Amino acid sequence: MIKFLNPQQLINQLNIKQGMKIADFGCGSGNITILLARSVGSGGEIIALDVQKDKLESVKSQARLESLSNIKLVRANLEIAGSSGLENESVDLVMLANILFQSPKQKAIIQEAERILKPSGFLVIVDWEKIKTPYQTNPEKIKQMVSPPAGGLTFEKEIPVGDYHFGLIFKKA
Repeated sequence: MIKFLNPQQLINQLNIKQGMKIADFGCGSGNITILLARSVGSGGEIIALDVQKDKLESVKSQARLESLSNIKLVRANLEIAGSSGLENESVDLVMLANILFQSPKQKAIIQEAERILKPSGFLVIVDWEKIKTPYQTNPEKIKQMVSPPAGGLTFEKEIPVGDYHFGLIFKKA
């Protein structure tokens, strides 16, 4: 049986704790954002970032329906350095789910994620593995892009996230 990305299965594999501050880059309609918001509890915060205003409105509506007040919405073009508006080393985890395959500026997005991660924070990258796009991703390409010899992120592990996706976890030094 074919298994597509299961957001709850993804979240269950991460060491999410109450009170964490997490940035969800390219949050889309918020499927992962909402699960993250539940996981960090009222003492935590999720910053949901997307370039599309209608996607952020969808997240806002879903959060309201579920009485979640720990989600901050930010409209940002993550291909531009500093566009998240977040402070350096200010978040515990950055989620990049199904965002890199769409972008010609994958490295810029990863650099913005690294900039805002606290030391010992985690970068989680989940993306399409078996679809063809102009900006095709695969685990090895991403590992090389994220972990250059002088980089501040090191590869931790690969996690199973479905038949058509790969999941990678990196840790900031």
